[in-house]
Amino acid sequence: MTSIPLPDPFDGPSDDEPDAPLSLAPESLDGPGGRRRGRRSQPISETIGPSHQAMLDRLRRQISVCGYTLDELARMTGFSKSRLSALLRGIEYYPSWEITYSVVHVLGLPPWPLCRLWTAGAFEAAKPKTWISQSIGAVRPLGPEEQPVDYRGFVEKVDGYYVSYAQALLHIDKPERIVDEAYDILRAGWDEAVGGANLPRFAWRLLRSRVLLRVRKHPDGRPDLRPAAFLTVSQSRIEDPMARFVEISEMAGLFDLISRLPPNQFDVVVLRYLCKLNPAEVQEATGLSPAHVHTLDHHARGALDLLRNRPIDLE
Repeated sequence: MTSIPLPDPFDGPSDDEPDAPLSLAPESLDGPGGRRRGRRSQPISETIGPSHQAMLDRLRRQISVCGYTLDELARMTGFSKSRLSALLRGIEYYPSWEITYSVVHVLGLPPWPLCRLWTAGAFEAAKPKTWISQSIGAVRPLGPEEQPVDYRGFVEKVDGYYVSYAQALLHIDKPERIVDEAYDILRAGWDEAVGGANLPRFAWRLLRSRVLLRVRKHPDGRPDLRPAAFLTVSQSRIEDPMARFVEISEMAGLFDLISRLPPNQFDVVVLRYLCKLNPAEVQEATGLSPAHVHTLDHHARGALDLLRNRPIDLE
């Protein structure tokens, strides 16, 4: 087999456009425009779970946008700087909802999506259900959840695409859980997202980052798509066990090659041929232009042809 060097799609930027960071947090709690105010913040702990990390990313980013220092947060929330610092770094202990909500409230963030992220993070930290319920119950009720009309419309438009992508990569019974987490992160930063140049692109990168955090991986960090070979329609129609084994082995090899594609090519191939979306749906899901989707599809198929030393049939 011809060896063709391809960029590692999950180690850095693609050759198509810069890849989305898995963390959307700022590097520090500096003031607006990068103006440093007060003591530089410490990084988030690397030992916390993905939902906990997502919650802290949002809080830290909003603090940076508002330009608050720890001194100011301490005055506004009534909690000490040491406790707030531990909260924002994810160290020492899992924070109660009371202190978390105090920061959420001061920052003017929507409480419901942050509460769900906090709850998921508590389960990641092995907190019992009774502790979680008591912690939430100690804070005044949040009231009815209000969602912007444009946010609800956007979620309804992309939901099927997002769930299909998560299912194709994760092979879990309820991929909606991961998709809902992406929605909560998006809702918590909706004003920022909707004010950007390309909302669908921003949201897609966010969704992809949440899925890739959980995907089964090769030792080199690439997603392992080989289990999808057992789910193809073609192999399910083969009655002879040996012939089915050969088909599954062939498809497993092909899916393994797909994981070597650059990020945007990888996404287009997964959406087109694993999720069975048409080009217009791929464009709507990813925020890429129709011409870009066509080009990515063409280049991805060409790269796979060369890697296999023969034409492929992904249909």
